[in-house]
Amino acid sequence: MIAPEEYKNNENGEETNSSAPGVYSSFIQDIIDKDMESNKYGGRVHTRFPPEPNGYLHIGHAKSICLNFGLAKRNSGLCNLRFDDTNPVKEDVEYVESIQEDVKWLGFEWDERMFYASDYFGRLYDYAIALIKAGKAYVCDLKADQIREYRGTLTEPGKESPYRTRTVEENLELFERMKNGEFEDGSRVLRAKIDMSSPNLNMRDPVMYRIMHATHHRTGDKWCIYPMYDYAHPISDYIEGITHSICTLEFEDHRPLYDWFLQALELKECPQQIEFARLNLNYTVMSKRKLLQLVKEGHVSGWDDPRMPTISGLRRRGYTPESIRDFCDRIGVAKTTSTVDIALLEHCIREDLNIRAPRVMAVLRPVKVIIDNYPEGQVEWFQSENNPEDPSMGSRSIPFSREIYIEQDDFCENPPKKYFRLAPGAEVRLKHAYFIRCEHVVKDEKTGEIIEIHCTYDPESKGGNSPDGRKVKGTLHWVSVQHALDAEIRLYDHLFTVPNPGEEKDGADFKDNLNPASLELLSNCKIEPSLADAKPGSKFQFLRMGYFSLDEVGYSKEKPIFNRIVALKDSWAKIVKM
Repeated sequence: MIAPEEYKNNENGEETNSSAPGVYSSFIQDIIDKDMESNKYGGRVHTRFPPEPNGYLHIGHAKSICLNFGLAKRNSGLCNLRFDDTNPVKEDVEYVESIQEDVKWLGFEWDERMFYASDYFGRLYDYAIALIKAGKAYVCDLKADQIREYRGTLTEPGKESPYRTRTVEENLELFERMKNGEFEDGSRVLRAKIDMSSPNLNMRDPVMYRIMHATHHRTGDKWCIYPMYDYAHPISDYIEGITHSICTLEFEDHRPLYDWFLQALELKECPQQIEFARLNLNYTVMSKRKLLQLVKEGHVSGWDDPRMPTISGLRRRGYTPESIRDFCDRIGVAKTTSTVDIALLEHCIREDLNIRAPRVMAVLRPVKVIIDNYPEGQVEWFQSENNPEDPSMGSRSIPFSREIYIEQDDFCENPPKKYFRLAPGAEVRLKHAYFIRCEHVVKDEKTGEIIEIHCTYDPESKGGNSPDGRKVKGTLHWVSVQHALDAEIRLYDHLFTVPNPGEEKDGADFKDNLNPASLELLSNCKIEPSLADAKPGSKFQFLRMGYFSLDEVGYSKEKPIFNRIVALKDSWAKIVKM
């Protein structure tokens, strides 16, 4: 684990860490350095971020975004944004737009370099024709289940298709008829002719094209055959002049196939594929298929649900792009698969917001306190710094009156030992205001619920200072009843109850581990009046309660909704100090 204390700012104000590898210091950068020394690619560095537009991006994609754009910037190179849109059935313009928004929000620009694999459908078709003419591709009539059966297993070689010996002329004719829409979906495919006995299953005559009479979000109904990802991806990289094709580790076994396509087409100065371990985060899932399932089945409110690990969900919850970039750099880039503790992600947002978030007071579960000896109708205004970490943020005025709200949990009628909050006969300090002492309580006659706490105050303790040196251990936050604003607050916990959802036992469904307490709605919260003009997306530290963000979705000035980003307790900080 990397200790946050090891990170410092350089002369440009950028975070750096010389003792632990990150996005910008890794084995990938070592490869690039060697390529630059040997003048491979003429000293160029050109990367790309190539998402499939079939879902929203998640925190794992953020790592890839930071890596690809970051390495290009560090090496004075270029980075493309390319959508590998080869499957019209699963793709949507909504996903394309959300991906662009996420990349920009993270702080990266692609300038005029936004491309689509569909831009190259014509050239990909021509390349397929070239492979057929070279005797390296053929049209196969086997159905999908038959192709799987013929493919063999990890321990048994595959069996050649009976259509593998078709002539070049017959393959050319059939492939053109496939393009012209003469055949039904699934009736024929174009396959590469490689080696059915290869120990790498990806090399056993993989499918290059399939028939899909589906409307594409960009090309409409122009095509009814679509290239497979494994065929389109390396050639798209080549067309764009990519030098370093950076992929996650699950594509390592696909690299021989990518190289085969490029070599079979006799293409020059081809991209070099480099694999790194994908990001795994505990207490969540990082599969777009599983995330889509959560959305479609209504387990979450949408892709941007603040409990989701999607970039849009993290953004709505209140995470900042700086905190996510910091997180991606801290976890580094490696070849070995591992799981990152979500506590590190939470630590990064705490560190970021500790510097930038104003401090305010909000009472989440209010109970009324009446200060009997405070003058009725009197209002005092106390000054409070907005952020003790940054004096330049100035201060604000907080109103104080005879009736205030405090947290229900800050009062106990029969307190245990070492209880330093309010209790009968006990004295506490109100933040910025006065010392108060509990005299008695008023309860609901039917339920026994405490509805009022009656106290007295010490007029000599103004500003929360002890007039005679007496010690008061407890300090409470509060809000004036007369001036309080109503708010709804949403408290979030982990989406799952176990670190590795669905992996606790064989045959387990990851949804069995969903946390029923991942969201708690508090609809009767009271916030200080300085928040009246808060803008959607604004972030605050609610004293003693955590960091919160004003939700941009369904914003209402009359009753704003605040999402808790993270609590104040920092388990990661404790880990690294051990």
